Order: sequence, then structure tokens, then C-alpha cells
Amino acid sequence: MNKSLAILFLVFLISCQRQTAITSVKTNDDLLLDQVQKDCFNYMWLGGETLSGGARERIHTDGDYPEQDQDVVTSGGTGFGIMAILVGIERKFITREAGVERLIKLVDWLEKADRYHGVWSHWMYANGKTKPFSKFDDGGDLVETAYLAQGLIAAREYFKKGNGKEIALANKMDVLWKGIDWNFYTKGGEKVMYWHWSPNHGWKMNFAVKGYNECLIMYVLGASSPTYPVDPAAYHEGFMRGGAIVSDAKLYGIPSILDHFDSDDKVVGPLFWAHYSYLGLDPRNLKDKYADFWQVNRNHALIHYQHSVINPFEYEGYSEKCWGLTSSYSTVGYAGHNPQEDLGVISPTAALSSFPYTPEESMKFLKFLYHEQKDKIGIYGPYDAFSFQSKWMKPHYLAIDQLPIVVMIENHRSGLLWKLFMGAPEVSKGLQSLGFSKI
Repeated sequence: MNKSLAILFLVFLISCQRQTAITSVKTNDDLLLDQVQKDCFNYMWLGGETLSGGARERIHTDGDYPEQDQDVVTSGGTGFGIMAILVGIERKFITREAGVERLIKLVDWLEKADRYHGVWSHWMYANGKTKPFSKFDDGGDLVETAYLAQGLIAAREYFKKGNGKEIALANKMDVLWKGIDWNFYTKGGEKVMYWHWSPNHGWKMNFAVKGYNECLIMYVLGASSPTYPVDPAAYHEGFMRGGAIVSDAKLYGIPSILDHFDSDDKVVGPLFWAHYSYLGLDPRNLKDKYADFWQVNRNHALIHYQHSVINPFEYEGYSEKCWGLTSSYSTVGYAGHNPQEDLGVISPTAALSSFPYTPEESMKFLKFLYHEQKDKIGIYGPYDAFSFQSKWMKPHYLAIDQLPIVVMIENHRSGLLWKLFMGAPEVSKGLQSLGFSKI
């Protein structure tokens, strides 16, 4: 072999070694977490509604939806998206400056959007006007607003000691959060909070929010508000049902701790109940006289995991690496999947957003998707749902499923959003007023 050929061969070997090293690194757990976070983050960053900067309610990459629904903004999903932008900055998916500019645009839009006693509606058009969620739900949605406020508070804490532009942004977020009249939604001081109010139909929806479900954050923020605080009795008598919420029910030998349904034939709900309130609210050591909320959520996730491992309905594909049920798209439209109401549909956000509670089990699922089921991943990460049993999947996404993946994985990795939200002084006071031991 002449000298030139020898050099070329050496370069080839070095290149192969480098490629092998790169391939090895790319299969590293941390880089895999980076990948799924970035993919799902892009739902907000690249897929966000252009006029508002908010999160679209849904994105169907096959274009299969009514045209008028393509640009609908979701208030709760936008709150999740705000938190995802903070993750994007920290993980260097985007620059801090780009994140700030996007949030300024969004906050300016939120200031002008329709509000009802400071409360945003569930859905809004790109011009900020309310899109009715249902016939009588055409006004304020307090639960979705709580998710939005959770994001605003976390972002306020993130930017409040920054440069002049960042401080101004934080101040605007502070004004928006403090403008929410939580007390109005007790319908004149009842010992419970109501989900909806409409200027056209008043309290027609009549949905008193009682637990256990995804709404804990609403009561925490109601108690935390420095401007329109809610009497702690609403939490104890309403959400916690005067203590009747405590349960000794078990499923697969795992205690539920709290009553999810006030029913003898159902034990636990869809897994998003363990996610939405806890994007900012840190469940670690979060306890009151009713429950240890870390254990509530970990048990909830473990019950879902065991359900897929045991697979009582013998659905195709269920296993220790393919698990997780939550509200998502399904073979029959949108459905609230849980172990008692199981259509054979797996929703990736269920296992992936449970990373803090079930890191080993969730990592198995993540590797299963990205290493073995790449057809189930698109431009914004794993598609919303799929079913081996029914041979069904569509390239569809929902904000409220995709964006919690970004945030909850980050809480598992660094605790970023938990630190920010729990660092807000009014949240600490609110938790203390409700009787929580961690403040």
C-alpha cells in the first residue's frame, strides 16, 4: 500500500471510529431525553399560532380537520407552552433573547384577549375572541386559566431579575396573574369553586369542582392570590369533599390514597391528573392532612404501568415497555382512557409525562418509541395516541398532551419548573393557608 492510500485508509478508520462514538452517544439516555423534549417543544415553538404566539389547540399534520379549527388557541395549553419555552432556553433549543421576544408577543396578546373577571376562556380565536367550547361554555374557564397562570408565575420568577426587557415582561405577567378574580368563581362565597361562568348564560354550566382530579392547582392558586383570594374552606369542603376524598381503595395491590371517582367500580382516572397541576406544583414532600401527593401520583402512575404489564383485557402490544392511559385521541374520538375504561389505546404523554414518578418504566417506553416504533414519531414528537389492537394511529397532536412531556421530563431532570413556581412567595403563603406541610 502506498503512502497516499495508507493515509486515506487511516482517515477512513478514524471517521468510522468517530461515527461509532457519535452513534453511541446518541443512544445515551440524556440525549434521548433531549431529543424528545426538543421534538415536543417544537409543538409550541414552530407549531404555535402565529398572531398570538400561543399554543394551538391541535395540530393535524395530515390536514384532517375543519379549516376554522387550525388556528384556535388553547389557554391551558398555552400555559404549558410558556413553561416549555423556559425549558427551551435552559436546554439551548433557542436563545434566551428569542424566548423573551416570543413571550412578549404572547403576553401582549393575552392582555387584549377576552377575559371574564380576569379569566380566559378555554379556546380563543387568533384575534383573541372567545371560541365557545360548548353551547353554554362561552365565557371564563377557571381550570384552564389556572394552568395558564401556573405558567405565567413560573416565567415571572424566571425573568424577574433579568435585564430591563425581561423585568418588564415579568411585571406584565404579574399583572395578568393578579388580575384573575378567583373569588368570583365561588358563586358568591360558596365553599367550592366553579369551573365556568358566561356573560350570556351565567352559571348555567353549574360545574362545582370537587376532587380528586386535575384541578388541585386551581385551589392552590385561588388560596395564593394576593388580590382575589378564596377562603381555604373552599378547598377543604369543596375539592376535598369535607375529608370524604380519602380512600382505602386499591388496584393491582397499589393504594389510590384519594378517591378519584366517588364510585365503587372505578379506582383511578387518566394519568393527566398526575401531571397538569404538578407542572409547577412540586409534589415531593407535598403533604396535607389528606394525602402525601408524591405518593398519590407515583401510585397513580404505577397502577397504569401494572395495568399494561398484567393486561387484563389481553390487548395487543401492552407490555412493560408499552404502557400508559390518559385522555387523548382514540379509535372513537377523544376519550378519557384509564384502567377501568380501556379501549386498547396507548397515549405516549401518559408514560412520558410520568418520568418524575416512574423514571425506569418511563425510560423503557421512551426507548421503545424512539428505537422500535419510529413510525409513531413525527415533527412534534410522538403522535398523540396509537393502538396495536385496532391497527390505528393518526399523525395528530394536542397541546395539552404534547407540552407536558417537555415540562415533566425537565422536572425529572433538573426540577426547573418546580423550583420556579414553588419559589413564588404568594404560592408559599397559599399552600400554608391550605394546611400543606411543604411551603
